Parts: sequence; C-alpha cells; structure tokens
Amino acid sequence: MTTKNQLLMSAAMILLSCPPLFAQLGGTPGVFSRMGFGARGIGMGNALTSVTSGDIVGYYNPALPSWSDNRSISASFGILSLDRHLNFLGYSQPVAPNAGISAGIINSGTSNIDGRDADGEQTGSLRTSENEVFLSFSNKFKAGFSLGIAFKLLYYHLYTDVSSTNVGLDVGLLVPVGNTVTIGATIRDINSKYRWDTSQIYGQEGTSSTAEYPELYTVGVAWKLPDSLGLVSGEVELSNKSTALARLGAEVPLIPEVSVRAGIDRIDLKEKGNGIQPAFGFTFRESFGTWTPAVNYAFVLEPFSPTAMHVVSLSTNF
Repeated sequence: MTTKNQLLMSAAMILLSCPPLFAQLGGTPGVFSRMGFGARGIGMGNALTSVTSGDIVGYYNPALPSWSDNRSISASFGILSLDRHLNFLGYSQPVAPNAGISAGIINSGTSNIDGRDADGEQTGSLRTSENEVFLSFSNKFKAGFSLGIAFKLLYYHLYTDVSSTNVGLDVGLLVPVGNTVTIGATIRDINSKYRWDTSQIYGQEGTSSTAEYPELYTVGVAWKLPDSLGLVSGEVELSNKSTALARLGAEVPLIPEVSVRAGIDRIDLKEKGNGIQPAFGFTFRESFGTWTPAVNYAFVLEPFSPTAMHVVSLSTNF
C-alpha cells in the first residue's frame, strides 16, 4: 500500500470514528439520510411525520403510503456547497383495498476531494458515495389508524476497496383525530449501521469496525386549517444518543396551481450551537387529463455552510 493511500485511509477512518460533540447527530453515521426527502419535505422543515395530504412518501413515516389517493413519482436534485450532492427518486401508490407502498432512493456524496501524496503533491480528485434504497408498506385498519414498515438497504463507497452494505428498518404509526388532525409516530434506523473492513488494503494489518446509525424516535402532529386555508405540522425527535430536536412546517395554497411553504428544522431542545435550519419553498402544478405534473423548489439556509442549499423536484400524479 502506498504512503498516499495510508494517509487518506487513516484520515477517513479517524473521521468515521470521531464521537459526536455535545450529543449532536452531525458526527454520527447516516447524516445524509436525515437531511430530508425532496423539495416539499425539506421546504416544510422535514416536519412530515403526520402529513397525509399532497405527495406522500414513506421516507418520513412508513405508515403514510396507505393514505395515498393516486400514484406519484418524483425526482429531485440538490445544489449544495463544498462539492456535495444530494439526489432523490421516489414512487408511491395505493394498493386496494386499504394499503399502500412507497419506494425511494437517496444518493449523496462529495466530489473533487483533493488527493495528495506524503510530499503534498496532487495525485488527482477523489469522491465518496453514500446511498439508501427503501421500500415501505402500510395498511389502514377499520379503526382508522395505519401501521407501516420500511426496509432500507444502505451502501457507502468510501475509498477504493473500502465500502459497506447493510439493512436497516423503520416502523410507523398514524392515527387520525377527527377530520383535520393526524398524529404520527416512528422508530427509524433500527439496525442501521456500517461495517468497515480494511483488510483489502492493509492485508493482515487490516481491522474491522462497526459504526451504528443513531436510532430515532419521532412523534408529530398535523392540522389541516379550516376552509382549506393550508396545513400546519410539527414534531419532536428523540434519539438513543440523548438528543432532542423539534421541527415546524406550514403549507398554504395561494391558488389551486400554486402553493407556498416554510419550515424550521434542527430546533435543538437540549443543546446550544446545533444550528437551526430555516427553509422556504413553492410548488407550481397543472393538470393534463389524469396527469398532474409539478415543479417544486426549496431554499434552505443550511447551518455552518458558506452558501444556501437549493432543492428542485419534478413530480407527477397519475
């Protein structure tokens, strides 16, 4: 193994093994999977655990797909600072008589990493790729509530021959309270982890290690305002890493073809310095027969980033 590879691998493994500071989740595995899904969700501060209207995706709560009224598909890409990328692809549909399924892909990574040897000379650009593929299924029972489960395939390509593949699990519950309020709850990232083995590079000197995702416990509520004036949602998320976050979101239809939204993510209920994440967005949609294509956009003031994040989604219901 070359000196350059040793330096790069040592730096990467140190970063992976660093403990989170101040009980925050930023230093733990799977950060990309906690950034949200698509322009609508991110634009509402990711407070969608209990939202049953609009484009539904099982990412936020695997109990949601059974509330879908029609089939929907969406593709999103994020414009982020520091040569990062964040992309989404999702599909949901109802399944008669009272069920629903949702599937999606999240792809994240960093490119243009400056590779250098022990003398500081440039050796080329490096990149990483982190991915999650999920499939969720839910069923709505006669009592009105729904239960759901999601299976997640996690794949992280870190460097050359170093990668990790594992399976995680989410479970969710959704309970309507009257016609305007819904309450949702989830347990996310059960068994989600990365297993690292450097023997492909170091040979007999290689080691194996495990980096576990934080397990998340979320309870949320959504309220449909009277006279179809809009939607307000909020939620609290705890974790097995002793963190406590809150999220708030709102969406207002200006006219049938245009909706605007805003939200705040990462409201830290225990520590200071975590950095709130405000977001704003809109949707333009138009119906063409049985198809309703839409363009969604979210502008996100990402904490600790030199520039804002932009997310664009193209979706259609059919």
